[in-house]
This record gives sequence, structure tokens and C-alpha cells, in this order.
Amino acid sequence: MLKKLFEKPQKTAAAPAGKRIYAIGDIHGCAAALDRLMALIAEDTAMTDDNLQTQLVFLGDYVDRGPDSKGVVDRLLTIAQTHPNAVFLKGNHEAAMLDFLSDPADMRHWLDWGGRKTLHSYGATAHPKDGCDAIAAAFAQAMPDEHLRFFQSLRLHHIEGDYLFVHAGLRPGRALKDQREEDLLWIRKRFHSAKAHERPTHTVVHGHHPVAKPVDAGWRIGVDTGACYSGRLSAVVLEGQSRRFITAAL
Repeated sequence: MLKKLFEKPQKTAAAPAGKRIYAIGDIHGCAAALDRLMALIAEDTAMTDDNLQTQLVFLGDYVDRGPDSKGVVDRLLTIAQTHPNAVFLKGNHEAAMLDFLSDPADMRHWLDWGGRKTLHSYGATAHPKDGCDAIAAAFAQAMPDEHLRFFQSLRLHHIEGDYLFVHAGLRPGRALKDQREEDLLWIRKRFHSAKAHERPTHTVVHGHHPVAKPVDAGWRIGVDTGACYSGRLSAVVLEGQSRRFITAAL
């Protein structure tokens, strides 16, 4: 399968038979938006045939910028219990946060990427007079063990049927097994502008790049609607060959 990743693209992507997938974009500490979106998904699921399996795929960037990163992770842990087949992917902000915990001096810029709001949500507010080591130590002490285990367990990608789920995208022309974590979490323009022969056979579902409304470009689907800026959190619903979007607006 990996060797065929960059052969001729599928004309019509499909989710696995008997399954409906909800892929949720970047939450960024917006717990209220997540609550609203999950309520909309529950309403949508209630109209599902009892024989149809539903699955949640979260595309990463749960922390930073928004007001309640800790609350978001608390909710995701509850969702993991109620939806045992849910998939949680790593975003570049989770990667940067973990890097800050392991090497505070080298990753001090995480604080300027929205990290200070994450610290505040955990009760480990960063003061200008505090050094990075002290801030990281306070953060590590404030973070519940189950939260750290959650962050450490996040996956880089997931495949369902003809869809490949990843936070940011893929390096064009490079097989999945040869992708670098940096590209999967950070790539933007080079992925979005990939030429037809460089695109994977799987349709890529991703977040990372905020847009005013979800994007369906055929070969890729972007669902980051900038919740921390716009108050809108979106998901794409994949069932058979159909695609539609749900957006929670606060």
C-alpha cells in the first residue's frame, strides 16, 4: 500500500462501507466550541441507521491560543472513553509544547505561539521574571499525568478507506513511510500547491491552515476554520462517497 501511495489519484474517494467518519479540525483551547460541535455531531448521529458505525477523528492542535486548553483535553479524555474507536492525531502545537517541556530554553518560542494561554489554563502562569526552566517545571507539575500520557500517545496519521488523515499534510511526491514528522505537522504551501502527479492516491483530510470555511479541493479537504479567531469549529462528515461539513459557531 505504501509503495502505491503516489500513483494515479482516486477519482472518487469513499469511506469504508458501513461507517460514518467525523473529522474535527483545530480546537486550540476552545472548549465551548468543542462542546457545541460535539452536540451537533450527537444530533447528526441520532439520525444514523443503527447498523452504521460512527468514528471520530481529531486532527490535532488541541492546545494554545484559546482560553481553555486544559478543558479541551479533559473533554477529549472523556470522549476517548465514550468513543473507544476515536482517533487523536498530533498537531504542531502539541509537538511544540512537548518539546518545551523537554528542552525549555531551546523551545522558549512556544510561549509566543499561544503557549502562555495553555500555561494559564493549567494554573502555571508564566511571569516575565521566570526563566524557561522554572516555567517548564511549574507546567510539568501542574499537568495531570493522564494529560501527559494523552499528548504522548497522539498519532501522526490515520487511514480509513480512501482517506488519509493528518494534521498538516504530506511532502509531495514522498511515500508515507518516508514522510518526516516535521512535514506531517508543519507543511503548508508546498503541500497545498502539489501538482497532480505528486498527490497521494488517498484523499487527504487535514487541519493546520485556517480558512474562513472548510475547503474541499477534491484531492484534499481542509477543516481548520480558525476556532480561536473566528469562534467556528468545523468537521467534515464522510460516508460512502459523500462529503459534507458541520460547523459550530459561537
